[in-house]
Amino acid sequence: MPRRYFGTDGVRGVVGEDLTPELVERLGKAAALWSSGGRVFVGRDTRASSPELQKAFARGVISAGGNAVLGGVLPTPAVALLTLDLGVVVSASHNPPQYNGVKFFGPGGQKLTDAEEEQIEALLDAPAGAARPGSIDRVGIAPDSYLEHIVERFGSDLGGLRVAVDCANGSYSEIAPKAFEKLGARVTAVAAEPDGTNINVGCGATDLSLLERTVRGGDFDLGVAFDGDGDRVLALDAEGRLVDGDRILAVLALHLRVDLVAVTVMTNLGFHRFAAERGIRVVTTDVGDRYVLEALRREGGVLGGEQSGHIIVLRHHVTGDGLAAALLLCGALEGRSLAEAAAVMPQYPQAKENVAVRTKELPAALRAEIARLNGELGDDGRVLVRPSGTEPVVRILTEAPSPARAADLCATIAALVRRELG
Repeated sequence: MPRRYFGTDGVRGVVGEDLTPELVERLGKAAALWSSGGRVFVGRDTRASSPELQKAFARGVISAGGNAVLGGVLPTPAVALLTLDLGVVVSASHNPPQYNGVKFFGPGGQKLTDAEEEQIEALLDAPAGAARPGSIDRVGIAPDSYLEHIVERFGSDLGGLRVAVDCANGSYSEIAPKAFEKLGARVTAVAAEPDGTNINVGCGATDLSLLERTVRGGDFDLGVAFDGDGDRVLALDAEGRLVDGDRILAVLALHLRVDLVAVTVMTNLGFHRFAAERGIRVVTTDVGDRYVLEALRREGGVLGGEQSGHIIVLRHHVTGDGLAAALLLCGALEGRSLAEAAAVMPQYPQAKENVAVRTKELPAALRAEIARLNGELGDDGRVLVRPSGTEPVVRILTEAPSPARAADLCATIAALVRRELG
């Protein structure tokens, strides 16, 4: 049975419309049934809706005889590390405040497979069946435990490094500045005052304008921006220029001396050129950090990620972690500027557009035009069109030898998508 509620990364939607407390409670019940009444560690982000939805999930867990362990506000990677029989984060990651969601981790902090998500969905309407209700426990030390783990395993001496840190008014608002300060960096934190309505609003990895103004207006070596739940990071160099996930991966590939990197179809062609010149094998997956994780485990790799800022390092960790990646990136500079370090990877000009659609099924005529353009571009570029796994949009990415050609290709395809699907 195809998944009805699960998308690219858990269950997500607009609160009160696609995502209701009733649905989240059913998910809690189904998750407890699926894990045979096990212990479920539950964290949440800083959205106004997250406390109520966390309670709803816990009600579902205990109705099925499970034990819900509530950890409070925590970044997604912390929940992965602290997972019991299951780990759950009430968060919509990088989405605006009106969205929320539920992300799942299985034993060992591994993201669930499509088949496992289908099994949970099949239990949404099953009777709770518990002979007696389960229980709810609360723990207050989880943020400190996570911070200690990340600083010890991924930190290095950052004495004197001047860093602007954009916390997206999310789960890293207290943790990330502390981590950099513990390692000796001079830190200026922005978007670190969550009020329930400002997560990812004009800040964070999805809107770098605040960080760009901060870096350009101050005296910084670099800036880093996380998303609301902490599983993404992007960087700006000292001039306020973007260093995206692809270039972060390139810097870390050399720093960690890996011979394999897993990336997605969105990754810039320049990364493939960088890797080929250095004998690094690249494994390409569908979009979604879960697929990158699956590839790394299958191939025995330790480094992977996405252009959007999901960076996965499986040494001392089980999933992607924005803070761990940011600390590693700073440590990899070794006296260089970020611009100098990132210059190891050439970048092909790209253009992107998200087109709102009624249906996400690409018609044959559109697929044929995409194939024709890709044949015309050859090794000098590409056109990638894919339905979003989390929103009612089709995402368009074009690459070409020049910015003008990439923009022209993107505009052409966007017009076709609007005509066919809008």
